[in-house]
Amino acid sequence: MSGERSFRAPERLIFERSTPGRVGYQLPALEVPPVDPAATLPPALVRGEIEGMPEVSEVDVVRHFTRLSKWNYSVDEGLYPLGSCTMKYNPRINEEIARLAGIAQLHPLQPEDQVQGALALMWELERALIAITGMARVTLQPAAGAHGELTGMLMIRKALLDRGESRKVVLIPDSAHGTNPASAVFAGFETVEIASTAQGTLDLAVLARHLEGGNVAALMVTVPNTLGVFEPEIVEAAAMLHANGAFLYMDGANLNSFVGIAYPGKMGADALHINLHKTFSTPHGGGGPGAGPVAVSEALVPYLPVPTVEKRDGRYTLSSERPASIGKVRSFYGNFGMLVRALAYIRSLGRDGLRSMSEGAVLNANYIRRRLEGEYHLQYDGPSLHEVVFDDSLQAASGVKNVDIAKRLLDYGFHPPTMSFPLIVHGALMIEPTESEGIDELEEFVAAMKAIAREARENPDLVKGAPYSTPVQRLDEVRAARQPVLRWRRTKD
Repeated sequence: MSGERSFRAPERLIFERSTPGRVGYQLPALEVPPVDPAATLPPALVRGEIEGMPEVSEVDVVRHFTRLSKWNYSVDEGLYPLGSCTMKYNPRINEEIARLAGIAQLHPLQPEDQVQGALALMWELERALIAITGMARVTLQPAAGAHGELTGMLMIRKALLDRGESRKVVLIPDSAHGTNPASAVFAGFETVEIASTAQGTLDLAVLARHLEGGNVAALMVTVPNTLGVFEPEIVEAAAMLHANGAFLYMDGANLNSFVGIAYPGKMGADALHINLHKTFSTPHGGGGPGAGPVAVSEALVPYLPVPTVEKRDGRYTLSSERPASIGKVRSFYGNFGMLVRALAYIRSLGRDGLRSMSEGAVLNANYIRRRLEGEYHLQYDGPSLHEVVFDDSLQAASGVKNVDIAKRLLDYGFHPPTMSFPLIVHGALMIEPTESEGIDELEEFVAAMKAIAREARENPDLVKGAPYSTPVQRLDEVRAARQPVLRWRRTKD
C-alpha cells in the first residue's frame, strides 16, 4: 500500500507456542540431596504446579517477545505526536548517567554522610528549576504531574487554614487538563468550571464575577492552555486573584513551550508543577515512573513537603525543620532516577540550549499548522505555541471522524495524535511534534495527513475501514469495553 513504512506480522500467544516437554533452561545435577518443600514449610504455603503454563525453549521466549516488541511504536522509531503529552526523544546520555554505579546502587536509607553526592544533585536540580521558573523554592517529591497538582493544592489549603479561612471553591477553565478538577477535589475543594473566550483563553470578566463573595481559594490554569494558546492576560488574572486573597495554581504540563523565554514566577504563579517526564526528557509512558516537582512562591514556602534538601556549611542535609509543612507526599525523596535524568538534560543543554528547545518545539508545531491548514479545520485560530488542535469537521462531511483518521495513520506508519481533547473542540486532533523532530520527519507526517484528507474526500470508506496493515484490525470498541477478554483459555478439541 502506497505510503506504508512498515508491516508487523501476526504473532501467536506464548501459550499457543507451547510444546509438551520443552524447557527454557538446563541446570547441572544437584550435589546435595533435594529438599521437599512440603517437609520444611507449612502445607498452606506450598504451591503446586501451575496448570497450563507454557512449555517453551529459551529461543521460543526470546523470539516471541522480540517479535512482540516490534509491534510497539516508540519515539525511537519515529514522530510521536501526542498533544499535551510531549513525547520527545530521551537522550541516551541521560540513561548512561542514571546507570552509573554510584547513582544506580544508592539506597534511600543510607546515612547522609554517605550520599552527599546524591543530595548535591537534588540541591542543584532545585536551583536549576528555580532559575527556570523564577519561583522561590521547589519540592522534588511528587511522582507525577497529577501528584504535583495535589501537592500544590494541599499547600494552598494549608495556607488558607493558617489565615483562618475556609474557602471552598477552585475555578478551572473549560479547557483544563482532566486531572485539575480531580486534584482539587482530592485536596478538599469544590470545583467550578469557567467558560473560555471565543479565542479559547481566560475570560477576565467571568473570573471577576466568580471572585465576588470571597469564597474562591484558587484558579487552576494551564499556561499555555490545552489549545496550545498562551494566556495573554495571565498577569492581570494573577493580580485579580491576589487582590481577592486567592492563589494562582499554574499547570506546568506545557512549560516546554517557554523555558528560557518567560518566567511563571513573574506571571504571578503561586504553585507550578513541572513534568520532568515531559519538559526535561525523562522517560514517559508505560505508567511511570514520572516526576512532578512543584515550584512555589514565597507565600507557600512554609508549607513545602518535608524533608527538603538544604546546604549548610558546605554540606548537604535533609531538613524537616518546617513546622507548617503539609508533611511527606512521597516515600523517601521522590523518584531519584528521574531527577538524575532531568539534571543531565538541563546541564547538557545549558541556558541557551533550553531556550532553543522551546523555540524548536514552537517552530515545529507551527510548521505543521501551516502545512495542514485548509486540509483540517482549526476552531481556535489564535497563535499556536508548542501544539496545534485541529478537528475533523471538514472530514465529517464525508462521514469520516477523527478516530478514523487516527486508525488510518497507523497504515502510514505513524502513531496518532491525541484524540477528542480538549473537550471544547469536538472531534479534536491535538498534535505536538516537540523539538525532537527534523524537517524530514515532519514532512512525512504532513504527507500522510494530507493523503488521509484526500482519501476522506474521494474514498471515505477506505478511511473508515482502517487500519489494514496492523496485526489487529479495527475492533468493536464498545464490545471490547463491555465484554473484555482478559485471560487466554485453551479451547478443547
